[in-house]
Amino acid sequence: MSASGSTRWEYLTAPLLIHNTKAILDNFGRDGWELVTVTTTGQPGAEQLVAYFKRPLEG
Repeated sequence: MSASGSTRWEYLTAPLLIHNTKAILDNFGRDGWELVTVTTTGQPGAEQLVAYFKRPLEG
């Protein structure tokens, strides 16, 4: 925690491959990333899943 007592965060966005979603999320979880949300981007018919993660800043 910072001197003010509130947690400071760092954020990450990453594309998710439909056929390998669990493995991708497990890998980020092992590295301390917490999944915040998953959304789609792109044009209809060519959407891409994007995951948003956060974890506490160290130091």
